[in-house]
Amino acid sequence: MNTQVITPELRHWIVEQNQAGVPPERVMASMRASGWDETVAQRALEQVLAGVVQEQEPGSPVIPEQTLPEPALSGQPSRIWAGDRDVKILLTARKPRLVVFGGLLSDEECEELRAAAAPRLSRSETVAERSDGSEVNAARTSQGMFFGRSENDICARIEARIAHLLNWPAENGEGLQVLRYAPGAEYLPHYDYFDPALASTEAIIQRGGQRVATLVMYLNTPTRGGGTIFPDVGLEVAPIKGNAVFFSYAQPHPSSMTLHGGSPVLEGEKWVATKWLRWREFD
Repeated sequence: MNTQVITPELRHWIVEQNQAGVPPERVMASMRASGWDETVAQRALEQVLAGVVQEQEPGSPVIPEQTLPEPALSGQPSRIWAGDRDVKILLTARKPRLVVFGGLLSDEECEELRAAAAPRLSRSETVAERSDGSEVNAARTSQGMFFGRSENDICARIEARIAHLLNWPAENGEGLQVLRYAPGAEYLPHYDYFDPALASTEAIIQRGGQRVATLVMYLNTPTRGGGTIFPDVGLEVAPIKGNAVFFSYAQPHPSSMTLHGGSPVLEGEKWVATKWLRWREFD
């Protein structure tokens, strides 16, 4: 009979590995190599990464889900302060962890971002599956560009607002990505975390660890179409200028229920700015 017990020390070690961006399968392999029974090791990994920690002792580590980016929504406020402006709370969900914000950006900020990004747009790419870097993918038919973090005044102002709103250090974020979707353009459902199974992931997470959350900000309102869909929960967020949708993922796994995509633009065009947040400082 198996007598191994999931100890606070083991949980603490799993949390440390997660914070360091080590893929779950490598954590599992290390536990097995150290003599842990496979069933016990798998249960410990699932409990900690899912935030289900039973019999937690005083002083034991805070589980990852409690240290993810998260707006201050205690008391169910209709508005929260984001450091320099009030932001409306339009919708919240627990599974997936998702919040729709109203008025995160002003009309003027939306136009300024679009104007700064437009000369630098090129065909959007996705993370390469077999090597470092990125590649063109038929599932993504937008144009896009990346700003460096705090590259200019508008980026620095928005990044500071996001850091305040989501209680997450500005240095733990990638630079803003601006995307333009022409009529008919779309982004098929996908996950934003780096897939541990891909050969490119290990090198990518050396810079800041895993992605843990996404914020999509709408820079205009298309005439028709272009919503952000979450197929696992049957949700579609309308792309309204100045609004944003935020969602986080405690582990790089479909159980996060963060599968999402950009519906085809049926009329007009859609512009968005995306902010991805990492576990550690992104350099």
